[in-house]
Amino acid sequence: MIFYTTVPQEFRKAKVFPFVLDVFQKKAISCIEANQSVLVAAHTSAGKTVVAEYAIALALKKKMRIIYTSPIKALSNQKFRDFQNEFGDVGLMTGDVTIKPDASCIVMTTEVLRSMLYRGSEIMLETGWIIFDEVHYMRDKDRGFVWEESITLLNDRIKCVFLSATLPNYNEFASWFCVLHNQPCNVVCTDYRPTPLRHFVHPVGSDGIYEVVGNDGVFCKNKFDDAMKCFSDSIVTPTPKKLKLNSVLSVLKTVHEKNLMPCIVFSFSRKECEDYANSMTTFDFVPDENIKQNIDNIFLEAVKTLSETDRNLPQVKGILPCLLRGIGVHHSGLLPVLKEVTEILFSQGYIKVLFATETFAIGLNMPARTVVFTSCRKFDGTEYRSISSGEYIQMSGRAGRRGKDKNGIVILLCDEIFNSETAKNLINGGADPLNSQFRLTYNMILNLLRADGTDPSSMLKKSFLYFQKEFTLSGMYQLQGNTKLADESVIDRYQILLNELEGRQRVLQQLQFCSKEGFLMPKGKFACVISATDELLLTEIIFDNFFRGLDVAKSAALLSCFVCHETNEYEYSEIPEMFIECYQKLQEKAKKIVEASKEYSIEIDMDVNSFQPHMMKVVYSWIQGESFGEICSENSQIFEGNIILCLRRLEELLRQVIAGILVMQHEEEMKNNLKQVDQKR
Repeated sequence: MIFYTTVPQEFRKAKVFPFVLDVFQKKAISCIEANQSVLVAAHTSAGKTVVAEYAIALALKKKMRIIYTSPIKALSNQKFRDFQNEFGDVGLMTGDVTIKPDASCIVMTTEVLRSMLYRGSEIMLETGWIIFDEVHYMRDKDRGFVWEESITLLNDRIKCVFLSATLPNYNEFASWFCVLHNQPCNVVCTDYRPTPLRHFVHPVGSDGIYEVVGNDGVFCKNKFDDAMKCFSDSIVTPTPKKLKLNSVLSVLKTVHEKNLMPCIVFSFSRKECEDYANSMTTFDFVPDENIKQNIDNIFLEAVKTLSETDRNLPQVKGILPCLLRGIGVHHSGLLPVLKEVTEILFSQGYIKVLFATETFAIGLNMPARTVVFTSCRKFDGTEYRSISSGEYIQMSGRAGRRGKDKNGIVILLCDEIFNSETAKNLINGGADPLNSQFRLTYNMILNLLRADGTDPSSMLKKSFLYFQKEFTLSGMYQLQGNTKLADESVIDRYQILLNELEGRQRVLQQLQFCSKEGFLMPKGKFACVISATDELLLTEIIFDNFFRGLDVAKSAALLSCFVCHETNEYEYSEIPEMFIECYQKLQEKAKKIVEASKEYSIEIDMDVNSFQPHMMKVVYSWIQGESFGEICSENSQIFEGNIILCLRRLEELLRQVIAGILVMQHEEEMKNNLKQVDQKR
């Protein structure tokens, strides 16, 4: 087995930086110069981007194609702008946007990379390097499997740069890559934080802010206990919204008075972000009229991309007064142009307080002096739970600007009483380990069968999950230098997946997506290109002529159920009567697939309520020609940005449906050609 290789730290200069590189940056660049893969694990804002920039510069110098992947489109868009300014020959592919796909450096989401690998795209044949930014996202329970599949599917000749937050089991990940692709993977990690953090807690309803971690990095139990004593019997939980709001405003007033701006306030609710921003009517962090004029000019220039009507949308008109006072909001419900202008103003120092959801902490190079958490708990899509130490590390890492601040300030609002041990584990706990989130999907099985008739079980044996299982069984698993058996549930999960694979293959055979011999049937060939939604259900309704009799607007409205997954932050109106019948048929078809899966003991995420009808009316109105402003006015309970997001996802899905239809047409043409050849014999 090829393992970690020692390489010289001296390197040729494909790119010269205007500052002295840190030791870990020099080591990582040396690995790239030696044409070897490298995993770089370091704290947020430590300077991992330097390594990515050098890899791009070297690849371009050697006339080699390089791909940069990120977990979210916002980060992809930002990196595209940054790299384009730096290198010029840069493209972008995010599923709904494609710019210069033939560029030497292409920025894309990991989902796009995965799709290209399954298709055998020519781009991959020309690629020498791939940068996986935020690779610790592989532990994400919903999307982590996309990273694992992508890394597994890579050609052995491709070298990788993995950029990650600190990981306790970095050696395990690197070892897996070495074994998987028969090449060395160097590990460069550092716990060095350029700007040290100071950690405080503020009990909601009190006047105090308590520092709970000493200069030596040790959690101060006594100080935390003193903070908890501020909670009186009269303070009830959950904390009243008014009391919590007053605490947030009180903390921000203190932050301003102590000259600790700019500040990012992380909230786990988009509506809460806006409520906080709108409540700050007495705050003005931009007293200079010249600066206000600069903000106004930047904003007006940005919204020129909107139509005159859309410039009068409530969201557009409502955000400017806040921006002029140095207050910003950033979440997925904003119009893309408003998110972009907010990022520009924040990066230029015009925004002093930014209320943001946690996605702002993923990759975007937007550090602040202070970070405030409005709560210790979040809704993760399934339940309300305490945030993990890894999530705390990711978001708190935005505090402290390198070269500007002596310390970064982190303030955690405690809206309930909890014990010191829990607080210690949260604030001083280690990073979450990178554990496999590998899961079987019908799309994966079908694509493997399409590629070259590959046995899907081989994918399972190449997975990080299987590697972790082997480590567990052999007792080789290491965590922070201490030999320790991994979670034995890894072994159980592997056995469960083996059984699930057999069941999923039987479901595909029963529904006539593939034969018992593993050959794809027409349904299977169509489903292969569908990755934006549940491929089985969509394929079934298309092959059942589900859309026959529906006009274009109704068809698009129905398809919106597949891609528009709203949270429960708002109440929605009932389904318009014209859509009830077709929506009920969709649910019935979904129920049949669920039942077929349950017959083989397969638990799948899809159920009859997975396909939400909330955007059907919106999409129907849009196709019918209503203006965006009219639609927003009629659906004021929905964030404008969510409408844009839904329409973009729908466009991506429609492109995939068209691609599937073209595959079927090609198959039909091939059959006709073969028939003609036979007739001429």
